[in-house]
Amino acid sequence: MCYEAESSGVSVVMPAYNADGTIARAIESVLMQTYPTLELIIVNDCSSDGTGLAIEGYARRDPRIQVLHNQERKGASASRNCGVRAARYAWIAFLDSDDYWLPDKLEMQMQVITADGSCGLCFTASSFISATGQRSAYILHAPGRVTYGQLLSQNVISCSSVLARRSDLIAEPMLCDPMIHEDYASWLALLKKYPYAAGVDRPLLVYQVSAKSRSGNKLRAARMQWNTYQSRGLPWLTSCAHFLTYLVRSVRKYCAIWRQMQPQPEAAL
Repeated sequence: MCYEAESSGVSVVMPAYNADGTIARAIESVLMQTYPTLELIIVNDCSSDGTGLAIEGYARRDPRIQVLHNQERKGASASRNCGVRAARYAWIAFLDSDDYWLPDKLEMQMQVITADGSCGLCFTASSFISATGQRSAYILHAPGRVTYGQLLSQNVISCSSVLARRSDLIAEPMLCDPMIHEDYASWLALLKKYPYAAGVDRPLLVYQVSAKSRSGNKLRAARMQWNTYQSRGLPWLTSCAHFLTYLVRSVRKYCAIWRQMQPQPEAAL
């Protein structure tokens, strides 16, 4: 069911599947935001570990948290779409259950996106952490503006950094196809409507990288990139040109992330 969204405030949508080891960190980073008007919608995608108990415990302690339980496994994109439909506020932020934010993330983004009606969405720079807690010195910087054409060559918009209008995400829900980058496909769709996305060049998102994730498998990620182009109807030659640029930039990015991993474990929030 879709609800009429209130004009001010941010609804944070967090899909969760077997995230018992990281979800507390993610939730705490939302509750610590300096932006005052928010809610957190956690969509439990049939977790079989302690995720369900953990999030229900948080919901009992904080009225800003709403928990939804999928009756069957739907995947991250369908879970995000479900959270968007249930959202109370007109602005949506996504956060994966293994990532986390710095405290002023939403406040800085709301200042940018509400001041610029031409902006289709707002994203931030990212820093990186491994599943074992090692921090990388590498920063994925956020350009001040990214157009549709620029985004085709490299997706610099991390899903967990995005702030967008709920109305746009209702009109352009994430595709539910495990063999494309569903979030990337959505950003491309939005940038067909708006002239650019606005970037905040501070690493307000800490993104957890894992070789076991879909994006961590580089051959599969490359195939997903190609499939994403096709899902958006790009001509074959255009896809080839952007795909070659993507390959070079992707290799450079992940080599830099892992090369600059620090031996010290990340301190708990």
